[in-house]
Amino acid sequence: MEKLAALMMIFLLAMPMGHCSLEGPEEVDEWFRKLPHAKEKITKLHFFFHDRFAGKNVSAVRVAHASSTAKSPTAFGLVFIMDDPLTEGLKPTTKELGRAQGLYAFSGQEELSLLMAMNLVFTSGEYNGSTLTVLGRNPAVPHREMPIIGGSGVFRLARGIASAKLLEFNTTTGNALIEYNVVVIHY
Repeated sequence: MEKLAALMMIFLLAMPMGHCSLEGPEEVDEWFRKLPHAKEKITKLHFFFHDRFAGKNVSAVRVAHASSTAKSPTAFGLVFIMDDPLTEGLKPTTKELGRAQGLYAFSGQEELSLLMAMNLVFTSGEYNGSTLTVLGRNPAVPHREMPIIGGSGVFRLARGIASAKLLEFNTTTGNALIEYNVVVIHY
């Protein structure tokens, strides 16, 4: 419990240093006052998501499972937390654009399917400090489509689609490389 209290104190002290909107409540209120005159924009993003369970720089960890998960052919009830790098290129050493932070849970009893709840946190370039929130079903099919339900910073009031395609999966380590194409409508 003491370790948790120490971590919370570090979090509270470090919060202002993290990536977030540089605007305060007054600037946000002004932004909303101008909203009726704002035009919608469409932004397309392309990046690679590196989900690593083993090796150097692990970015996803198992945090929970049901008592019946081990007997389930679909891993029903298994939950992971992630902080995966989003890169410009296929290789993990290419420029990092941001992080995918959140969780996913195996939610299908009859078929392999995940519930994804993640924030795409942009840490460089013109979207630095902005986020997109993805929440939805991620089935085990070649092309997956998940809804974007919101965002912050440049992406306030965002809505759209995150399309994902599995490019690589290592059956021994569980490490995966996923290509993302995102189309988002925002102001």
